[in-house]
Amino acid sequence: MQSDNVSLMPAVIQSFDHVGIRVSDRKQSMAFYQRLGFVETHYFAAYEANEMVANYGLYEVRINLIFNGARQPQASNVLLDEPLKRPGITHPAFVVDDLYAMRAWLVEEGITITEDIHPIGPRRVALFIRDPDGNVLEFNQLTQ
Repeated sequence: MQSDNVSLMPAVIQSFDHVGIRVSDRKQSMAFYQRLGFVETHYFAAYEANEMVANYGLYEVRINLIFNGARQPQASNVLLDEPLKRPGITHPAFVVDDLYAMRAWLVEEGITITEDIHPIGPRRVALFIRDPDGNVLEFNQLTQ
């Protein structure tokens, strides 16, 4: 419920545009995300970043890869793998039309599933993977 003394932003949020994912190896990360269906549409040299799009007609999903990450010997995620739970965005979540087909493809391709298909609440089932830098990616199939 809205309090009468709280001021709301005057602009309307219309949609979600992209998530930025910091990576350490441009070539390796590009290859990984291309396997997931993303295609580089722009490169921003001044920002050491790009824009990648997965475009399936009516559906278009954008990510930005940010290429200035420090390479770590172990691909761990400081927001999820450490005992101290720090604030921050822990992962992007993508909706797919057939999570079971995706799972079979991931297994066939040798991409490690870090959390297998399981329900999360009443409206979706999810699975989780990690990119080469340990960034967590969630894939959902909506059930409602």
